[in-house]
Amino acid sequence: MKILLLSSLLLISSLSFAQKRAMTTDDGLNMINLSGAYLSPDGDFAIYGKSTLNWDKNKRETTYHYVSADGGDSFQYIGKAGASSIQFSPDGKHLSFKRAVDKKQQIFTMRTAGGEAVQLTKHKNSIGAYKWSADSKRIFFVASTPRSKEEEKEYKAGYDHVFIDEGPNGQREGKWNNIFVYDLEDEKITKLTKGELLVGSFDVSPDGKQVVYTSRTENRRNQGNLSEIFMLSLSDSTTTQVTTNEAPESRPMWNPDGKSFAYTAPDDKTWELKNAKIFVREASTKKNEIVSGELDGSIRSAIYWGPKGESVYFSAQTGTFTNIYELNVATKQMRNITGKTAGTYSLRDMSRDRSQMIFTYSDIQTPNDLYISSTSSFEPKQLTDLNPGFKDKYLLADGEVIKWKSKDDLEIEGIMYAPTNHRTNGKDPLLLHIHGGPAGSFRDAFSYRYHVYAGLGYVQLAPNVRGSSGYSDDLLRGNMRDIGGMDYEDLMSGVDKLVADKHVDKDKMAVRGWSYGGILGGTTITKTNRFKAASLGAMVSDWTSEYGIGFNFDVRRWYIGGTFWENPEGYRQKSALTHVQKIETPTLLLHGARDRTDTEAQSMMFFAALKDLNKTVRYIQFPREPHGFREPRHQRTRDIEEIRWIQKYTLGLDWKPWEREKKEEKTEKPDNVKLESKN
Repeated sequence: MKILLLSSLLLISSLSFAQKRAMTTDDGLNMINLSGAYLSPDGDFAIYGKSTLNWDKNKRETTYHYVSADGGDSFQYIGKAGASSIQFSPDGKHLSFKRAVDKKQQIFTMRTAGGEAVQLTKHKNSIGAYKWSADSKRIFFVASTPRSKEEEKEYKAGYDHVFIDEGPNGQREGKWNNIFVYDLEDEKITKLTKGELLVGSFDVSPDGKQVVYTSRTENRRNQGNLSEIFMLSLSDSTTTQVTTNEAPESRPMWNPDGKSFAYTAPDDKTWELKNAKIFVREASTKKNEIVSGELDGSIRSAIYWGPKGESVYFSAQTGTFTNIYELNVATKQMRNITGKTAGTYSLRDMSRDRSQMIFTYSDIQTPNDLYISSTSSFEPKQLTDLNPGFKDKYLLADGEVIKWKSKDDLEIEGIMYAPTNHRTNGKDPLLLHIHGGPAGSFRDAFSYRYHVYAGLGYVQLAPNVRGSSGYSDDLLRGNMRDIGGMDYEDLMSGVDKLVADKHVDKDKMAVRGWSYGGILGGTTITKTNRFKAASLGAMVSDWTSEYGIGFNFDVRRWYIGGTFWENPEGYRQKSALTHVQKIETPTLLLHGARDRTDTEAQSMMFFAALKDLNKTVRYIQFPREPHGFREPRHQRTRDIEEIRWIQKYTLGLDWKPWEREKKEEKTEKPDNVKLESKN
């Protein structure tokens, strides 16, 4: 009987396994994603966004839905006109959001009990960030200074030239902005700040009498550290500068007691290459101190004050895991609410009394969904199931955090992804991923791309090389003046470990990366010919020609050091283009035509040089795309062509991409709208 029972169980398990299949790029694109999550002040319900693919329109669309804190069925809450920047009024009676009216973003409200949305503001220019006053009677917002009628007429006639780095302009046209307030009772808008400012972030004191904000008076691209903290007194309209340094402060947040505020910055003196720290500054005494000194990692969410100002709550990444913490600002002791568990817990919002929190959770095999829990004891309840039956449909990669010693004995951590049928016989191909940044990192979080490559049979390595965030400041600063040096050795020592442990075939290896991943990937193939294929996205190949036009403050300050005229040899030697003649690896280049982080010409130069050297190379340029691609058809082409290239040159396969099924091109049928009527 026992033998028959065991045989039956094995048969059921085998049939279940057989019913699963490998993921495709289209499966990943078709997934429903969470887009925004907001908890009502009383903690009774949440509003969340569902992002679905509209293939016909070549874009993703977001609808917002209501779900009780007890779970259960959800329903669409906001109508087809859509919303962005959703907030609850502090008293919980209204929901506010932004919508476009005549191509300008305006603030709308609707009662949380139901009804139609009402337009509040009719401002001349689009409204940016906004916040409610604690008494729910006013809304403070940032908006740019509109052109006069004469200026607008001239602009439309063709006088749209830009004086670069003058006034509010940077590399592109800019506009000064200021802080305004809208009074819900008299329906009037009042301008609060004066002069020519570029306001960053702001917060309103609990008594509504002061506004703390960050701003700067110039807009040169690589000088964000010149932003300082200011305090505006609403009683007499006076402004006081709070900080006078060259550190990039951000996210000022008032303590509920109104006596101090928190903010984040890497340092309180200058722009250091460090993980962001939480500072608390007393408004009257100007006493300033770091309260997050015990955190050895990176803050990954907004920061929420406790109801009495005794603590702050936030998500932070330590290693490959991200958890939710409570930090006592007096004792500086931290409590890991989610319990040092694996995966990625991201704090999204909290109830007014901070007794409840909503957060997303994912891990390597688990897509993002929304959960709720008490903050005193961690008892998570799942509120959404955006991709039901996901794990029953697909053969997923197995993920494992591994560690190894680099060339100089520094311990490096990374994630190894293995196909379902992986055996340690040294026969599987390897795909080496390089993250963006340099201060990016790989986390124990879901990404469909790893499962697609695992389905194609690849073991994958995702190393957090020196320079990665989520670890100590020392590791973050580990590639200063050495980009493409020991970080390269960290990559290759990880590859050597997988080869030595017989996870992969040393003769079937490929490398891919985007942004810094494309940059370090380009350097990698100038130093070794061990990889049979390379895919480099949004790279920089020549640092000198990128100077001034790209986002390169970190290169000048930290990763190379100095300017190209002060350190010409450093800029030359750290550029993959200088060593392009050494490349033997067949190379695919991918770049968006509107990329202003790493400019498109960088891939064009690399491509031209490889072409002139008669190397195997292909370059795909994507119109309209910035640094991170937005259009689904471009995303599909990017991923498909990368797979095709890697398959061809790593395994010698003439790989045929999947055909997109017509039935999958239909968008999700929206739920009935239960609360908001059509305007």
